Amino acid sequence: MVASSPTGSEKIPAWKVFLRSIVQTPWTWRIMIGYLTIMLFVPVIAMLLKASTTGFERFWSIATSPIALATYDITFTTSLIAALINGVFGTLIAWVLVRYDFPLKRFVDASVDLPFALPTAVAGLTLATVYSENGWIGSLFAPFGIKIAFTRLGVGIAMVFISLPFVIRTVQPVLAEMEKETEEAAWSLGASEWETFRHVILPPLLPAILTGVALGFSRAVGEYGSTVIISSNTPFRDLIAPVLIFQRLEQYDYAGATVIGVVLLFISLLMLLGLNFLQAWGRRYDNNSSSRRVGH
Repeated sequence: MVASSPTGSEKIPAWKVFLRSIVQTPWTWRIMIGYLTIMLFVPVIAMLLKASTTGFERFWSIATSPIALATYDITFTTSLIAALINGVFGTLIAWVLVRYDFPLKRFVDASVDLPFALPTAVAGLTLATVYSENGWIGSLFAPFGIKIAFTRLGVGIAMVFISLPFVIRTVQPVLAEMEKETEEAAWSLGASEWETFRHVILPPLLPAILTGVALGFSRAVGEYGSTVIISSNTPFRDLIAPVLIFQRLEQYDYAGATVIGVVLLFISLLMLLGLNFLQAWGRRYDNNSSSRRVGH
């Protein structure tokens, strides 16, 4: 592909046109492109190139091995369930923090960010202690034969813990900007509390909730530090994909680790695209609802 020079007498190579277009862009764009290239695109491309050296048959054999399929199931299913649980309870916590005043509110609000600041290994150690059969919470379930720590349930608890702040921090600003007069108007027109929540509160909140769920899901899929401690890391029971990758690296099986990493990357991208589609649908639903309300 070539482009004509200003005089039309010679052809300018496409790569020179591309470089000139980059040089002529604002410096903020150049910094953004350079930063994303170094921090995001180059590592991903390097991982894909490394995986491509294994050959298709070996790639497929590693990616679809029984232990790999079991870790995908445990990792993605548990992460999605944890993110959905946080979607419900995170929204409830954000609602209470925004709409009510109570003693130690600032302390509770600040504590929400604890999973962000706490080292994941410390989180795993704390959760394993509390949810073990002799722990404060685990001992309550042990008489019923329910074991939490060192099981898949414990992995789920760790994922819920580390992804909880994402939903709360994305829903809080939207809730704070919502006008309570709109809800009061709905009540004065005879709407029940459920109808007010369903038709007035939920539509503008839905995109923020889905964003928080998507962020929490992404965080849970990549979690390693806490889950490796609270699980028994037994294949086909509670072994997650990030731990399997680390085990492959310990065995100097770099090709196996890279292949599983690439599969995680593609499945995560597909699921995030699906969640983004739901976010876009939520925004359209909100806009259509707003238009209908204005029309009435």
